[in-house]
Amino acid sequence: MRRAFWSVDLLQEMTALTFGLTFVRHGETQYNKDGLLQGQAIDCPLSEEGLQQAESAGRYLKDVKFSNLFVSDMMRARQTAETIVKHNSSCAGLQLVCEPLLKEKSFGIAEGKPVQELKDMAKAAGQSLAVFTPPQGETQEQVKQRVKEFWLKMVQQVGGEHWPNRGENDERSSAPHVEGEEADNLPVHVLVVSHGGYLSVTMRSLVDDLHCPLPEGYSRARMFSLSPNAGVSRFVLTLTKDNNAFEVSKIQCLFVNKGDHVKT
Repeated sequence: MRRAFWSVDLLQEMTALTFGLTFVRHGETQYNKDGLLQGQAIDCPLSEEGLQQAESAGRYLKDVKFSNLFVSDMMRARQTAETIVKHNSSCAGLQLVCEPLLKEKSFGIAEGKPVQELKDMAKAAGQSLAVFTPPQGETQEQVKQRVKEFWLKMVQQVGGEHWPNRGENDERSSAPHVEGEEADNLPVHVLVVSHGGYLSVTMRSLVDDLHCPLPEGYSRARMFSLSPNAGVSRFVLTLTKDNNAFEVSKIQCLFVNKGDHVKT
């Protein structure tokens, strides 16, 4: 029986592809500042503070050798990604792929309302905020399905574009244990710019479905917490090839929701 894509069983192959994966949450918007939910219906730009946060993220990431760029098609994420790319010479000539699968979670009738109202709605329904779905909003499972669809698309594209040629022996063909900022120098590195709610679901899926170990000293609560605006999370992945499909054989989390690069 052919392995499912979402399996993490190690595949016994001679060749592998190891690459970095950096997630960034968009910078602050006025809605963020005012404590209002945006979701999908409200597509507003970054605030002045958010633009400065994006600049800070761009300076922090300027030396990462990015090979692939993916961004939510919402304005706040696109502005953040464009600012990061502007600071990074390795991005010259790369296509910034606007991906609808990376949109923020839909909060239905709660969009445009204070976050506290969503909390009150969840409490009235007798549910925790993490699992509550407001009317006309997306469930966690629906967001998770989008995460999986993007993951499959991203893995197949990166594998197809960067898989080492037979007999080729370069840095991509090993599965090293990477520490801290060492991933900056990996020859293949993917940038994904998205949203707080979406990224929280992504982190949970990577841990629960791909069995990514938590970094030393991290709790599950910290791993799945909301990223600060322009916060950065980083992983290292190793792909193996099964017939014509690529599968994740190893995943390592270096850090999540790093925000000390953002100027306040």
